[in-house]
Amino acid sequence: MLARAGVASRRAAEAMILAGRVTVDGQAVTVLGTRVGPREVVAVDGRPLAGAEPFWYVLLNKPIGYLSSRHDPQGRPVVTALVAEIPARLFPVGRLDWDTEGALLLTNDGELAHRVLHPSHEVEKTYQAWVAGSPSPAALDRLAAGIEIEGRRTWPARLAVLAREPDATLVEITIHEGRKRQVRKMFAATGHPVQQLRRTAYGQLALAGLPEGSYRVLGPAELALIFLRKK
Repeated sequence: MLARAGVASRRAAEAMILAGRVTVDGQAVTVLGTRVGPREVVAVDGRPLAGAEPFWYVLLNKPIGYLSSRHDPQGRPVVTALVAEIPARLFPVGRLDWDTEGALLLTNDGELAHRVLHPSHEVEKTYQAWVAGSPSPAALDRLAAGIEIEGRRTWPARLAVLAREPDATLVEITIHEGRKRQVRKMFAATGHPVQQLRRTAYGQLALAGLPEGSYRVLGPAELALIFLRKK
């Protein structure tokens, strides 16, 4: 926050914090990484910080028909319109396609977004997909082991059949990659195209009854769930 406000570089800001020169609501804070709420006053050497935007973390239940973007030149609905009450310039972490619904993180913390998106962190994303027909155990095993899409093999996935109907099957799939339209392409490669797709969780952070089009602000405990593997 200090670095973003132009007070000092990150390294210099850490030294200022350790020296006790930074206060939050009048109390000295010397622990690095301390998070600050939107209404708390941060000061350096007694002077309130100006221009720094506190970090916000939001979980949105994205409806179908919204772009995972801050703006759209064509005037189509964007997800940031659904969190307009938040007093910060949020951006979506990754994306959900126009025709995909469910869990979408939004934040103004670039470091957290990088941790969620970078393949080295292997953050799991869980989806529920209604697919055409009835995938055989062999087809599901192919997806679980990794399947070639556009010349590249996918990483192993976890799958479970949740429901079967005469012409469609509900499959839960957990992956840690983020290729464009990956889940749809995976099922299409087995001959069972996706009819409806919903992301339900990042790691162990789940929608947990969040209504469609609604959001909730996340605290440190829920943020930590993102990086835990789904049980």
